[in-house]
Amino acid sequence: MSDSIMRIKGLTKSYGAKRVLDNVSFEIERGKIYGFIGENGAGKTTAIRAVTGLSPIDHGTVELFGRSDRKGLIEARKKLGCLVEHPILDLNKTARDNLMLQQLLYGNKDSARADMQLNRVGLGDVKNKKVADFSLGMKQRLGIALALINNPELLILDEPVNGLDPMGMVGVRELLISLCRDDGITIVISSHILAELYQLATDYIIISHGRIISTLSKDELDDLCTTHIVMATESNDEALKILLGNGISSLDKDEDTIKIFDSVDTKELSQLMYDHKILITHLSKHERTLEEYYIELLGRSA
Repeated sequence: MSDSIMRIKGLTKSYGAKRVLDNVSFEIERGKIYGFIGENGAGKTTAIRAVTGLSPIDHGTVELFGRSDRKGLIEARKKLGCLVEHPILDLNKTARDNLMLQQLLYGNKDSARADMQLNRVGLGDVKNKKVADFSLGMKQRLGIALALINNPELLILDEPVNGLDPMGMVGVRELLISLCRDDGITIVISSHILAELYQLATDYIIISHGRIISTLSKDELDDLCTTHIVMATESNDEALKILLGNGISSLDKDEDTIKIFDSVDTKELSQLMYDHKILITHLSKHERTLEEYYIELLGRSA
């Protein structure tokens, strides 16, 4: 039985004549990391702002931790940690001071907790440095620390690795995986860096032009991105007959190549062609990436 902590039903939002969310519905289950994927202007940030109460909606329902009434949502949102677009920081104060100020919003003055969060996001060594002197990536890490300061059950991050170098991305990825695995925090991440999301998310929600076009798990995505073999021979028609005669039936043939989707070892394939005196001129493995699947999905949606 699913443990849904957020349900979005029929969410609709327009700015003037432009509809940016069109009957959007999806659920978030506890203990998972969701990748929220969409092109610029797809409606990701608008949906996040609606969930966090930063933007009113025209129609639809936001339910958090089983509450959808106004008073209930106010209480439920206290269990959220959010980084929407860009962190709001006091550039003239230190990283530590920024966290201490954020804690005051929750009636907390625990300096040890602020230090712990700074250490966790890799800013412990610069906690007394003014934020004005931080790089963009350091500001993003500080934003994540701010989002964690109230011990949230649900963490919503809009482009959290923006501005980070590759090592910084790895650090944030490991941090988020740890937060989910060790602290039990459910995470929703909006990002355009699909390769990074593929290494991080357990589930995906794909939105385009204000509509949800796919929701799927990592396992389901892997099935859709099945590895296949691309083979070219001096006689593709004859090679195709041999493959079919040996029980290899999940095939696709174009003018120059044969694509084999059945689970078959390339060594066995080479031996099969050799035994039938068919010369292989090209043989390679191919696997669709999340980015390739996403582009194909957008094409079908359009």
